Amino acid sequence: MNEDVERRPGEEAIPLPAAYDAGLYFIGRVRTPWKARAECPKNGTQTDAICTLEVDARYQAALQNLEGATHLIVLYWMDRAARDLVRQQPRHAEGSRGTFSLRSPARPNPIALSVVERLAIADGTVRVRGLDCIDGTPLLDIKPYYASTDSRPEARVDRAGTAKAEA
Repeated sequence: MNEDVERRPGEEAIPLPAAYDAGLYFIGRVRTPWKARAECPKNGTQTDAICTLEVDARYQAALQNLEGATHLIVLYWMDRAARDLVRQQPRHAEGSRGTFSLRSPARPNPIALSVVERLAIADGTVRVRGLDCIDGTPLLDIKPYYASTDSRPEARVDRAGTAKAEA
């Protein structure tokens, strides 16, 4: 757990397991104009900032043919987020909400996902538009976005059920 994380009334934290279940490899770092969480946009659609995915040399061969994708799915590790919250109190909400009903970076595994516009690829970097993370955030993966399989226009999130404390 990150001891510097702000706690709000209505939030509930749990003790974390003593050991991890799996390992992963950071494939690089995300470079953005934001140095602190408070500076970051709420989501990638709220900014036109151009950001850079710096891919470590050992993984750069994996960028082959990526120029054919106009949009990418970028997965990154919100390394400064709390990992012990099961209920959170969003600033804009009246009551607490379950972590899995939110897109907050505070979660057991702080994996973030953004669909970004690919702008350019050169020298092991990918320039993109549509990210929302702090500069230096660890990069987990890059995948092509396929509108034919990734888009779900019928998807909805019903916020009317937020008063229910437990399921």
